[in-house]
Order: sequence, then structure tokens, then C-alpha cells
Amino acid sequence: MDLQPVIPFEPILVKELPSPGDPWIAQVKWDGVRMLTYYDGQSLRLINRRGNDRTLQYPEFAGLNESCRAGSFILDGEMIALTGGKPSFHQIMGRDSLRRQMEITFAVRRIPVIYMVFDLLYCDGEWVTGLPLRQRQDRLRQLIIPNEHLQLVPNVEEPAALYRVMEERGWEGIVCKNLDSSYAIGGKDARWQKLKLSHDLHAVIGGVTYRDGQVNALLLGLYDEEGRLIYIGHAGSARWRAEDWRRVTKEADRLTAAGRPFLNPPARLKDTIWLRPELTVKVSFMEWTPGGTMRHPVIQGWSPLEPKRCLLSQSM
Repeated sequence: MDLQPVIPFEPILVKELPSPGDPWIAQVKWDGVRMLTYYDGQSLRLINRRGNDRTLQYPEFAGLNESCRAGSFILDGEMIALTGGKPSFHQIMGRDSLRRQMEITFAVRRIPVIYMVFDLLYCDGEWVTGLPLRQRQDRLRQLIIPNEHLQLVPNVEEPAALYRVMEERGWEGIVCKNLDSSYAIGGKDARWQKLKLSHDLHAVIGGVTYRDGQVNALLLGLYDEEGRLIYIGHAGSARWRAEDWRRVTKEADRLTAAGRPFLNPPARLKDTIWLRPELTVKVSFMEWTPGGTMRHPVIQGWSPLEPKRCLLSQSM
């Protein structure tokens, strides 16, 4: 049987917790890479939310089926890497972006990964997406044998309590899920809701500035519904290593453009070098300014998104 990749169910972004008394649970919003696992009884594949195969990038999960009591299955979850006990998007992208076998083999030891599983779509030859979440989770608990690389995402019955813990720890946020919800493949609706402690976006690099011959800040933008690149601010603070700054400096030399790619002129124009909008990064920030730019942005890491998928609608 050949299990074809599907588009996972997505939560909507909200600003308030669900009403108390409704059948909701909350889970940690992991700062990782969404990943679905497909096992047809013979071969196992890891496929990300955009349908790209990532099986080679995570060789330690080749025998994941041995930790699942089912002859076939589709699991939904997130690949995470920890730094100081906290999920790090920069670290997980250090694994997900690798392509050469030697680099991947070395990274398995250098950047340990945990697969945090939170849903079950298919089991032993039948789809279970029509079942309510509470029943899918019951089956998941019966199937999964946790280990150091494979864990089930815990449920918290009081979303407000989990949100307070995430605030104290400075984590990304929470996802609230209605226990009566079926799994809508390719869907996105209010039965799953995410609350973020800070904003984060996947943005396009449209320009850079230099210091001492190396890029020291990025000018970032998002595409609107008409396909125009809108400037949203510049970021120089980053969780990048020196090698990332060297990489963006090298790429900037290749992508230098004569004209401004943004529809609106950035306030920061002095010494700016414009680039063709081909590179993307993930950035977090505190809030939007009245002028529509990010306040206190921090570059989290390289983004796997294509430029045209970096949309203004991310913030809605």
C-alpha cells in the first residue's frame, strides 16, 4: 500500500483562551518542524507539512515503526531540538536543512532530535481522521512505545495554567484543541487554536547592510494578496552562528539587485544593498509598531519556506 502525503490540519491564531467548561485541552506549541510519519507496513517515510520528504535528514527514526504497535500508520507531530532544555528552531533547522550524507551522519550526534507526536490519522489500514480527538489520542496512547527520541505530547486540561507556565519559561506559546474535533486534512479552523507569547513570521530578505565587509542586518518583507513585497522592518539581532552570517554575506554577493524589491520604502536606506528576494528566515518580535514594522525582531534561523509563501496573512 502506498500512503500518499496529506496536508496537515492547522490551528488558527487567536488572542484569548477558550471559554472554561468547554471540552478543550492545551498542548505546548513546540518551536520545531511539523512532521508526518507514514508507514505502510514495509517502508517508513517522514514528510513535512509541505509534502517534502525528510526521511534522509533524520536517520535515527528509520526504525520508528518498531515503537508503534500497528501494522501501518500515519502519525502527526513535530521534530524538536533542545538547547538548555528549551526548544530551539535554530537547532532543528540545523538538522532539517542538511542534504549531504556525511553532514547528516555527524549532525545526528551533534544535534539530538525528539519527535513529539500529538495525533493519529491512519491505523492498521483505516483512516481515523473522522473520530473525535479524544478517541484518536486514546488509540495513540495504546500504539506508541515512548523512548528517548519518541514522545507523546502531554495534554493539560486547564489551558490558562499551561499558558502561565509558558510565560514563566519564555517559550513560544500553546495550542488549544477541542476534544470533540475530527481531523480536517488540509483544513484550518477554530477547533484548534494557537496562542503565542510573541509573534513569529517567515520573512523574505530584500536587502542587507554591512559592517567591516560582512552583513550585519537584514531588511525583511512579506507578500500581500497582490504579490507585492511589503517591508516590515530590519533585524540585526540573531541566534545565528558566525557561519550563518558568512553564508548570508556570500549569498548577498550573488543576489545583489539594482532596484528596491519592496513596495514601500524602508526608513533604513543608508548603505543598504538590495537583493533579489530569494532567501527566507524565521523571525520573532514583540509587537507591530503603528507604522507596520516589527518591534525588537530577532532572527531565529533560516526558514524552509519559499519566498512567495511568506505572506502577510501569517500575522492574522
